[in-house]
Amino acid sequence: MAKILTPDICVIGGGAAGLSVAAGAAAFGVPVVLVEHGRMGGDCLNYGCVPSKALIAAAKHAEAVRKAAEFGIAASGPVIDYERLTARIQSVIEAIAPHDSVERFTGLGVEVIEATARFVDDRTIAAGDHLIRARRFVIATGSSPAIPPIPGLAETPFLTNETLFALKHLPRHLVVIGAGAVGLEMAGAHRRLGADVTVVDSAAALSGQDPELAAVVLEHVRAEGTILHEHTRIRSVAAAESGVRLLCESDDGAFEIEGSDLLVAAGRGPGHGSLDLDAAGIRHGQKHIEVGADLRTSNRRVYAVGDAAGGLFTHQASYHARLVLQQIIFRLPARERPAIVPRVVFTAPELAQVGLTAERAQEIAPGARTVRVDYSDNDRSRTDGLGRGLIKIVVGRRGRVLGAGIAGPGAGEMINLWAFAVANRLTLNHFQTYVAPYPTLSEIGKQAAISYYSPMARNRLLRTVIRFLRNFG
Repeated sequence: MAKILTPDICVIGGGAAGLSVAAGAAAFGVPVVLVEHGRMGGDCLNYGCVPSKALIAAAKHAEAVRKAAEFGIAASGPVIDYERLTARIQSVIEAIAPHDSVERFTGLGVEVIEATARFVDDRTIAAGDHLIRARRFVIATGSSPAIPPIPGLAETPFLTNETLFALKHLPRHLVVIGAGAVGLEMAGAHRRLGADVTVVDSAAALSGQDPELAAVVLEHVRAEGTILHEHTRIRSVAAAESGVRLLCESDDGAFEIEGSDLLVAAGRGPGHGSLDLDAAGIRHGQKHIEVGADLRTSNRRVYAVGDAAGGLFTHQASYHARLVLQQIIFRLPARERPAIVPRVVFTAPELAQVGLTAERAQEIAPGARTVRVDYSDNDRSRTDGLGRGLIKIVVGRRGRVLGAGIAGPGAGEMINLWAFAVANRLTLNHFQTYVAPYPTLSEIGKQAAISYYSPMARNRLLRTVIRFLRNFG
């Protein structure tokens, strides 16, 4: 006979969003049940953010060895011990895993059920031998790699981000389907580790990013030796003696690509397919669950957060969790502000954005200006030999910061300050008045603020006032 549970909150999914909701509610003594059928920590810990950034860090060290001669340091080329590299990636995951474990959450007072959940009706889910009738449900089922319907792909061995980090060897020639964030991050890391890399995409590379900033990144990607085929259709995929063969077609005609390993990084698919959302009266599309600005679904008892609600980032999932807890626990209204969520692509160099792009600002904020400052104007960039980079600040009326974009080393760290500015409706005048330490890359942003106000020095009225004041000694 099924055991019936009646918690205040039932969280479905033990990834970043779900764990944040469960931990936050438990901290206030609210009864919580968490249902997770897979690995605690979700995609971010086990297959996404954590292992990918550990791999990127290793690749960065390899590239530093190659470039050591530019700084007067004699060094031979890097020797890649791939088994040791992957062991380190696993050790990083294992170091973080206890924070997301069943044991920790049980200790916090959360009842964890390791089973697959499905809705029975609009206020009940079944999970294993439990029926859960909660006052509120939070769907945090994440997402999984989308597999495109390419002829022959299903019959050909391929990797996704869920299997890539289990490799015990460095691919000789990695072929990547998809030139978005994940595809280009992994392409660049493997290229820096010494693999030949070819990337194919039916659209433009980094198509969802600011084109001017994307161009800075793609120039560097190509300079490091990654072969990039944009606007290219893959007609078929098949296993070959070398590993894999792709038959492709572009405006220049048909051609073949052969490689040793194939990585599919063609976007993400929904993780809520087994929930039977229709039984709960929850509207949903092919990619995510329909929610309002308050993250509530068409079923008033149910919220959706993170990837399930169309989110793209782990930090966005945590943001969603806070908004939902604000409503459920404190009964306070909350609405998502997508513009304040920063977006970072961890390529080399990185690409980071927050708020409005220059193009979007022209549509909804007439008169908005864009201030551009190149990395070459920054002394720290010169000392570190960072090469090309660009920061763009989108400025509205009275100098208000509407958005920012950075393409260059350290962009993911530098965007924090601009995300704070967008979230708090700051103006560039605030950036004029703070003191940036020298020499740092953060000075680039301050230079942008100074350049925005520099035309004031040529203002006739202001110059007249200054001449008048000179009369007083």
